Amino acid sequence: MFIGQADHNLDAKGRLIVPAKFREQLSGKFIISSGFDGCLYIYPEEAWMEFDAKLESLPKSKPEARKIVRFFRANAEYAELDKQGRVLIPEKHRKYAKIDKEVTLIGDSKRIEVWSSEVYYETNAITSEKLDELTGALTTETEFVF
Repeated sequence: MFIGQADHNLDAKGRLIVPAKFREQLSGKFIISSGFDGCLYIYPEEAWMEFDAKLESLPKSKPEARKIVRFFRANAEYAELDKQGRVLIPEKHRKYAKIDKEVTLIGDSKRIEVWSSEVYYETNAITSEKLDELTGALTTETEFVF
């Protein structure tokens, strides 16, 4: 399970050092894809297969479902770590996520979110008051209890 946060920089060639705590779970090939909210997702191959099965189960009769499936599959690429524990972030993914140099990686259970640090800290800053507000809104709409 991926948890925690790490801040790193891309090198001049667009490579990102993956923190050791995340590297351990990315043996062999893995998948980089565009994600929600302007970030990238890194999935171990097995987790990608689970996610892709969920995409496959979406109703093909609905245009929204077809667009979501196309979005994730078209923007997915296999990747591998090099001997220094770096991964090349493809240019199309760097553009999508507005990643220039500073990167924030977030462990999100079965995947890693890769953010432009600037975008991440601007859009995801949550104060304790905001957390209370978000939690209250979520618990009134779902049965999930914190």
